[in-house]
Amino acid sequence: MKLAIVSDVHGNLAALEAVIEDLAAVKPDLVVHGGDLVFNGPHPAECVDRIRELRWPGVVGNTDEALWTLPADFPENAARTFNVIAAATTSLLGDDRVAWLKTLPLVWRDADRVALVHAVPGDTWKVVPVEASDAELQEIYGPLHARLAVYGHIHRPFVRSVGDFTLANSGSVGMPFDGDRRAAYLLVEDGRPEVRRVGYNVRRYVADLEQSDYPTSKWLIERARTATGGPLTLNS
Repeated sequence: MKLAIVSDVHGNLAALEAVIEDLAAVKPDLVVHGGDLVFNGPHPAECVDRIRELRWPGVVGNTDEALWTLPADFPENAARTFNVIAAATTSLLGDDRVAWLKTLPLVWRDADRVALVHAVPGDTWKVVPVEASDAELQEIYGPLHARLAVYGHIHRPFVRSVGDFTLANSGSVGMPFDGDRRAAYLLVEDGRPEVRRVGYNVRRYVADLEQSDYPTSKWLIERARTATGGPLTLNS
């Protein structure tokens, strides 16, 4: 079986379309998404519509959830920023698309072969860095009891052997943070995962942001140009 895992699109339609074109050439048997489809990007509705048209199953991400709720202990300043972004994104999405996002589960499984979560089992927000120890990774993802455990969230793809299972991060389609501006997704063939990179029209994406009134467009343009993370800020 050939499986593709596509995560963290973040409303970047240009990147999503490039990945869809690559998938047409790769021809996986199934494509699954890892959440964070819409928040922080100029075309959230179009991205949801494409994924729904393609009938990709998947899981909910933390910024999907941020459209309707934030953790109780979320810092006040960050909550104000997230709420502004959520309001702008929800306005672009409409009620039906938000309702669809609310139906997404926390985990997707292919029996005991593959398990996909956005961040960690039961929590879409916890950050597990690339540098985490084997012991920490075993404690977090071992309870999934899958030969291959996959997550997204950190926007930095990797594949790593951890004890008796393999852990992979699928990276980000729409907002890479590993210094490589190309979209990333995970391709799993006969149980063997590999990170696949796809170039896309970054200039088109930046132009989309410049022409929008999206509240983080300046921050997103910097992310697109550098493919690095940074403190989330609203347009000044």
